[in-house]
Amino acid sequence: MYGLFDIPPATHDLRPMIDDLYSANLLRLAANMPRAGRLVAPHASVEKTAKLCGSRVLVDVTVDGDRVADFAQEVKACALGQAAASVLGANVVGASLAELEVAREALRAMLKDGAPAPEGRFSDLSMLAPVKDYPARHASTLLAFEAAAEAVRKATETPGRRTSPAGAA
Repeated sequence: MYGLFDIPPATHDLRPMIDDLYSANLLRLAANMPRAGRLVAPHASVEKTAKLCGSRVLVDVTVDGDRVADFAQEVKACALGQAAASVLGANVVGASLAELEVAREALRAMLKDGAPAPEGRFSDLSMLAPVKDYPARHASTLLAFEAAAEAVRKATETPGRRTSPAGAA
């Protein structure tokens, strides 16, 4: 018989998945979310939800030209989505729309096709490479980058948009 805290043999197969997906570094990233919260006067805000699991990311941005000047995010997601959002939050200020789109597509290719991890400022996404073997986790892992790229695109396309939160420019 099994005690209250014993794991039945059939579930032992889950341990490699848990070890691969939820490394100490990944959990540390997920627990320390940079730029959590909301901006007072964003140029654009975008909310994305993963239909399969219900993960949700809300992103606020201000831009200066085509670059992110300020950024905030509310993330209600699994540890994988939180880790991706953490990498984004730590590195997004100063990123251009093109950089965000390239990072998003590289992350998508890494997850879907086993392609190399994004390079440059978002290279820490490499720790999410094991997620490729778990397609049900792809959507939540991509959410923050999808929302950020869309928000920056909206902000840069808005006519009469201010270039600073104070409206000085």
